[in-house]
Amino acid sequence: MLLELAQWLAKDVRTFNVFGYITLRAVLAMMTALMISWIAGPMVIRKLTQYKIGQAVRDDGPKSHLTKRGTPTMGGALVLISVAVTTLLWADLGNRYVWITLGVTMGFGAVGWVDDWRKVVHRDPKGLSAKAKFFWTSLFALAASIMLAVGAAKLPAQFELIVPFFKSVTYPLGAVGFVILSYFVITGTSHAVNLTDGLDGLAIMPAVMVSGALGIFAYVAGHAVFSRYLGVPLIPGAGELAIFCGALCGAGLGFLWFNAYPAEVFMGDVGALAIGAALGTVAVIVRQEIVLFIMGGLFVAETLSVMVQVLYFRWSGGKRIFRMAPLHHHYELGGWKETQVVVRFWIITMMLVLFGLSTLKLR
Repeated sequence: MLLELAQWLAKDVRTFNVFGYITLRAVLAMMTALMISWIAGPMVIRKLTQYKIGQAVRDDGPKSHLTKRGTPTMGGALVLISVAVTTLLWADLGNRYVWITLGVTMGFGAVGWVDDWRKVVHRDPKGLSAKAKFFWTSLFALAASIMLAVGAAKLPAQFELIVPFFKSVTYPLGAVGFVILSYFVITGTSHAVNLTDGLDGLAIMPAVMVSGALGIFAYVAGHAVFSRYLGVPLIPGAGELAIFCGALCGAGLGFLWFNAYPAEVFMGDVGALAIGAALGTVAVIVRQEIVLFIMGGLFVAETLSVMVQVLYFRWSGGKRIFRMAPLHHHYELGGWKETQVVVRFWIITMMLVLFGLSTLKLR
């Protein structure tokens, strides 16, 4: 929206041409989303408190979490509003990747909203049924995957699985393989972030770091010179996703202002499902699924801990590997304070993100 206005004004005042640079708009998007979150945050928290939309806490979890009961949840809506408004303001609205990514984010957010609403308003501990959640998230993920596959028909590189650290090692997927991989990346990342969202600030900061790194990959993939120099497949138009990623970073940091320990508001499924799906979609578009697996190692570890715990529990007849799953609860019950778990997991994510970024040059 503002890009179109700047382009119109640039016909008479050349200074406005500066808004054509993706890097500038990405920075402005981050600042805009951050300001929206800061300004709207207190109002959203008051409304959630007014309508008694409070977090339920597991009785079998760490006893320190009992004090969190009743804390406003569904605060992820603040992130979605900030990202949507900012993206519409600063991104090129003629770019199909922007609309697909934004559509997936809002679609998964809607599923999370219904799930949260049933849990906290209708007092239904199960929320949206597992079948219904699987159906709707799969529908949005498949729709996005098919749309990306159709648009990628003229770009063979988009149907290849790129192996990091190796300049010429790729695996052809074909259109069907691309759709299947994209589906699992989008839905898998979405649910992985949702599982990680169990402590104050634990999920949102790693999501911000991964989003920022993916924004760099998007910019490189959409830039003919940089992509050729760094050996990254050129994906025309992917650079605009740097604006979306910038907006997600700003909105996430703004949310963290209120979600930091002790949290004034929780994200809820409305935020966690949407943010994870957004990260997965961007990774698919820029062909960095394996790099996302590396940078989002925290999300992967949290998900695997749940899977291993459940499988071993059933196989062993009631025994456990971890004190409690997901993984962050295991360390809490082992004596780590909540803030220690969160900050240490942030540090690990930072190292993983830097390692992932190194794949840009180490090929």
